[in-house]
Amino acid sequence: MDSVSSSGVCAAFIASDSSTKPENDDGGNYEMFTRKFVFRPELFDVTKPYITPAVHKECQQSNEKEDLMNGVKKEISISIIGKIRELILDGSLQLIQEGLKSGFLYPLFEKQDKGSKPITLPLDTCNLSELCEMAKHLPSLNEMEHQTLQLVEEDTSVTEQDLFLRVVENNSSFTKVITLMGQKYLLPPKSSFLLSDISCMQPLLNYRKTFDVIVIDPPWQNKSVKRSNRYSYLSPLQIKQIPIPKLAAPNCLLVTWVTNRQKHLRFIKEELYPSWSVEVVAEWHWVKITNSGEFVFPLDSPHKKPYEGLILGRVQEKTALPLRNADVNVLPIPDHKLIVSVPCTLHSHKPPLAEVLKDYIKPDGEYLELFARNLQPGWTSWGNEVLKFQHVDYFIALESGS
Repeated sequence: MDSVSSSGVCAAFIASDSSTKPENDDGGNYEMFTRKFVFRPELFDVTKPYITPAVHKECQQSNEKEDLMNGVKKEISISIIGKIRELILDGSLQLIQEGLKSGFLYPLFEKQDKGSKPITLPLDTCNLSELCEMAKHLPSLNEMEHQTLQLVEEDTSVTEQDLFLRVVENNSSFTKVITLMGQKYLLPPKSSFLLSDISCMQPLLNYRKTFDVIVIDPPWQNKSVKRSNRYSYLSPLQIKQIPIPKLAAPNCLLVTWVTNRQKHLRFIKEELYPSWSVEVVAEWHWVKITNSGEFVFPLDSPHKKPYEGLILGRVQEKTALPLRNADVNVLPIPDHKLIVSVPCTLHSHKPPLAEVLKDYIKPDGEYLELFARNLQPGWTSWGNEVLKFQHVDYFIALESGS
């Protein structure tokens, strides 16, 4: 059964329902009801830019005065930023116009009079990162490092001990609703995950799988993260220590999310990828817009940009071997591809890339996401908050059917 919506923008899962119809009079088979879970649409209700042009201009003037007073001269690559600006402006305009024509986007005046209900988000009563810390202090876990936990059809709940340092698999064709410390989470079909932090990745290495696609969303260090203490970050050295060479299959496609800081971009291209024997093949851009097609931040903002980057690279082989499954038609990866979408209002929620990457990867490959906060059908996910956005309160269930 299809497990992802055709748009590929938000998660949509098919889940089995415990209810069944009575047996037919002629002894026929039972009929199973199914429900479809979709990400709550109000979480994508972004009607206004985060910073309006007027506020942006005021901040810009204030920054210019401060720079003059302090004699600060920022080193910015004007030519590179200018080229990306024009590319994003032209490419996004075409996609936004198509979105308005199709009804995916709508002019602001059409919905501005409709009152929006406040969004009730789930309480953080099940702190996943704290569970990872607990796992380190249990002496019996060394015996479990080589095991996986396969959820069978009847499984509806798991204990914390079930998850510690084990890759959990849902091999069925349906989403499972599991309970963990009193909280319900959705596990998509054909998905697997490891809940751990970077110090406990060994179960993933013992999983006896290598991956054809690896997506990484590192917790980059920056001033706002330090101030907010919202989540822990990794140093460049710690990021380089991620065992990509052991996880990557031959010719693996590596995709890394990156902020717009030139320091981080240079680090990936000049240090990180070379240390993993990865060759840069393309740079993509995720452009964030409102429901009416405006950029969420002014395109010329010197601080916050309305787009984030993705650096795509291929693992280089030590010897010249033919590609696996050479008969599979995979298109060459274009440079500066744009992904334009309304962002989720949840912090650090990234759009799933399975639909966007499908033309450039093998359809029967193994896919992995590192530092994930949600699961995807057919993917393996790892992180210390890997189930965060799988909480059932982030989803709505559509009507049941047989």
